[in-house]
Amino acid sequence: MHSFEKNRKNLTALIITYNEIGYIEKCIESILFADEIIVVDSYSTDGTYEYLVNHPRVKVIQKTFENFTNQKAFALAQASYDWILFNDADEIVTNPLRKEIENVLYSKNTASAYWFYKKFMFKNKPLNFCAWRSDKNYRLFKKSKVKFTTSRIVHETLEVEGKTAIFKEKLIHYSYKDYNDYKGKMLSYGRFKAKEDYLNDKQFSYLCLLIKPIWKFSYHFLIRLGFLDTKKGFIVSYLAALGENERYIELRKLQATPTPVFNYKHVEV
Repeated sequence: MHSFEKNRKNLTALIITYNEIGYIEKCIESILFADEIIVVDSYSTDGTYEYLVNHPRVKVIQKTFENFTNQKAFALAQASYDWILFNDADEIVTNPLRKEIENVLYSKNTASAYWFYKKFMFKNKPLNFCAWRSDKNYRLFKKSKVKFTTSRIVHETLEVEGKTAIFKEKLIHYSYKDYNDYKGKMLSYGRFKAKEDYLNDKQFSYLCLLIKPIWKFSYHFLIRLGFLDTKKGFIVSYLAALGENERYIELRKLQATPTPVFNYKHVEV
C-alpha cells in the first residue's frame, strides 16, 4: 500500500455492455481497485444485467444503444470523479498495469490522458501479429480534459486537451471468442462504418468495394505478418476483410434508400 494514501486521486471505472456474461466477471474483478464502477448496459438478455445489478460494487444503468460514441459519452457523464478508467467488457487489467494506473493516481505531475496498448487473445491464446498488435486506445484520462468526437460512431475517438502518454503494460483483450461471434463483430463493425461514411457524405464506389477488402486482408496477413500467427492469423485477416466488404455493401444500400433507417444493435468490436 502506498504510504500517502490520502494523496491518491479517486477513480471511476466505466464499461458499456451487451451480452457479455462469461467475460464481464473477470473484467469487473480486475478493476475492483477503482473507487466507483459504473456499467451502462444495452438491455442484455444473457444474464449480464442480472450479474451486474447484484454485484455490491457496481452501479448499473440500462440505456438503449444508439451508437458507441453516444453510449460512452452517456457513461462518462455519470462518473462522480475526474479520473476515468474506461474498459471494454472483454478487457482485463493485469496487476502490473494496475500498478501503472495507481502510480498516476498518486502522482502530482500527470498527462491528461494515457494510451493503452492491448494484447489480443484468440480464444485463450495470444495473437502475436496481424495489425491488432499495434492497436492502442485512451483508457485512463481526466474527464475534465476530454470529449468524444462527434464525427465517429464506431471506434470512438477522444479529443484531449493537454499532453498524453503511453503505458508500458498492456490490457488483455479477449476479443475472439469463437468464429461466429467474431464474424458477427466484424460484420457489425462494417455496418457501423457504413453508417458513419453515409453521415459524413462519403460516396460508394465499386472500386472501393473491390480493392478495400483485398487491401485489408493483405495489410493484416502480409504487411503486419499475420501469416506468422498461422491459422489464427488467416482467420482474423479474412474476417477483417469480410467486415470491410460489408461496409461498402451496406453503404451502397444506404445511398440507394431515400430515407434509410438505422437499427444496429450493440456488438463490441
